[in-house]
Amino acid sequence: MPENVERIKLKDREIILIGTAHVSKSSQKLVEETIEKEKPDTVGIELCAQRYKTVTDKNSWKNMKISKVIKENKTFLLLSSLLLSSFQRKIGDRIGIEPGSEMISATAVAKKNNIEIELLDRNIQITLKRAWANLSFFTKFRMIYNLIIGFFVADEIDEKAIEKMKDKNIMNEMMAELSREFPQIKKTLIDERDKYLATNIINSKSKKMVAVLGAGHIDGVMSYIRNHKTYDLKKLETIPKKFPIGKVIGYTIPLLFVSLVIYGFYTSGADTTIDMLIKWFLINGTLSALFTIIVLPHPLTVISAFLAAPFTSLNPTIAAGWVAGLVEATIRQPRVGDLKDLHSDVCTIKGFVNNRVTKILAVVALANIGSTIGTLVAFPYILSLL
Repeated sequence: MPENVERIKLKDREIILIGTAHVSKSSQKLVEETIEKEKPDTVGIELCAQRYKTVTDKNSWKNMKISKVIKENKTFLLLSSLLLSSFQRKIGDRIGIEPGSEMISATAVAKKNNIEIELLDRNIQITLKRAWANLSFFTKFRMIYNLIIGFFVADEIDEKAIEKMKDKNIMNEMMAELSREFPQIKKTLIDERDKYLATNIINSKSKKMVAVLGAGHIDGVMSYIRNHKTYDLKKLETIPKKFPIGKVIGYTIPLLFVSLVIYGFYTSGADTTIDMLIKWFLINGTLSALFTIIVLPHPLTVISAFLAAPFTSLNPTIAAGWVAGLVEATIRQPRVGDLKDLHSDVCTIKGFVNNRVTKILAVVALANIGSTIGTLVAFPYILSLL
């Protein structure tokens, strides 16, 4: 078998695994040649329905409703998806190949030969939610920092470096490093998906399947298939439930604030109470507005962040960022060009700030950060007035 291709026999079935890099011309060619040569009855690809639509339908972004993203509190998930996919796109632009080209080619060859296509991967939103839910605050910070640094590292990656990453020894070293630095990330992004991919391949009714997977999944998936080991996919799709510390804090803040205001009124009089309310409003609103200004939104968006933050800080069911983001989305509705250039714009500060979609997402995040800091600053200050 060619390098990065593994053949597995399971009784009367045959499974051929192709290990690829998602921004590799040779991977694209290997996929095309292998499918044409093997003539399988099924081609399995390492995509979920959402990612498959994104890869095969270049206009899928045009159907995105930014207001729905904000209302459903999916701002982080969308930003994470954009950062991850844009990192690949930046490397792809340097090499001259579109990210996921091997998946596109696998789909094209399968359709040309009337071969059934099976989507093997877990929904990307579930994967990101599970990954985020299992991370500590400091690990989340480190992960975001490494994603940002990755955009600068991408400039140093060439085609030769990409091809080296498919080497098993180098890939094993990379997996070991990831396990040491971010064990929870490796567990969710690699190990769990190995189980998910292998289970779908084993449960497939195909007699002969060519499965196109990222090189980092080959060893894990191959091990599970050879041992005929399957897993409960529903469990792997469940979002971990953790102690709702956010909700507890969300309801504690208004309770504490009201208690302090009442206490201030009875011990220091109406003047002190009014002063407490004014300081709360100014500190919370000003910091939320100042953070929002960073991405140069519409002036009414800044004003909305200023006015909303003091009240939303006391309401756990709504956030200042949601209000500011919806105002920005209403005033400056995203254009087709913003959606079309989304992946490239997110790679540069200028593009990030000028693109209306990323500007709206940034407004949501920054207004919430400012309001949170404002709450932390305002409480000690109003306590000092008592």
